[in-house]
Amino acid sequence: MKENFVIHPKYAQIATKLSDALHNFSKNQDYVTKGERNVIKKIKIDGISLNIKKFKTPNRFQSVVYQFLRKSKAKRSFEYASKLIALDIKTPFPVGYLENFSGGLRESFYVSEHIDYDFDFRELIHNPRFKKRNEVLRQFTEFTFQLHENNVNFLDHSPGNTLIVERQKDKYDFYLIDLNRMRFENMTFEKRMHNFRRLWLSKTMVKIIAQQYAELYGKTYVETHALMSKYSRKFQKAKNSKKIRKRRRKS
Repeated sequence: MKENFVIHPKYAQIATKLSDALHNFSKNQDYVTKGERNVIKKIKIDGISLNIKKFKTPNRFQSVVYQFLRKSKAKRSFEYASKLIALDIKTPFPVGYLENFSGGLRESFYVSEHIDYDFDFRELIHNPRFKKRNEVLRQFTEFTFQLHENNVNFLDHSPGNTLIVERQKDKYDFYLIDLNRMRFENMTFEKRMHNFRRLWLSKTMVKIIAQQYAELYGKTYVETHALMSKYSRKFQKAKNSKKIRKRRRKS
């Protein structure tokens, strides 16, 4: 089996211990999330709290693609996180990654610093009375605008992928996670509005975000709101229709 282990120079001193932790991942029972596709566990090495994300084992065809034609999700996560930090965009610091190959990619792990966050974007959706909700939304809009100005198209810009930390009273930091689907490209107005569609924004949320984005970008509120609403409603309608079809098939 061929192995590729990469660690950031900042963490070179824990390379051996981290490698051991990755090879003994199955023995670690400190789960952060345990999904059908990916598993995240927490470890502490020399007082440093880290998250290890193990990606789902790809099928036979995909495993060959990941070895010879396309970077693994772990490698992309590490590289994209490094690019974001270079752009002064927050994400849990990329510590390293491990890939195991045997006739294709068999296992891949991504390691990042653990973030003690206060809440994630989902809280703003599920709780319309969330404290300072409108202010958080406005600052989140500024954060997303920063992404777009830096030509970052975060394809998984969805509610669970932004962690929020209250840095000081009424001042918030936003951290992107789940980074393996991202493009670095010129962000036209159309692409910018399209990028909001996965956030499951309510009509009230669209109004607040559109107003703030229009001011930042120099577009009118009317055209910003119209295009953002169009993509949000289209996405939500498609997802809801898919759920209905699934329920019908099961029944």
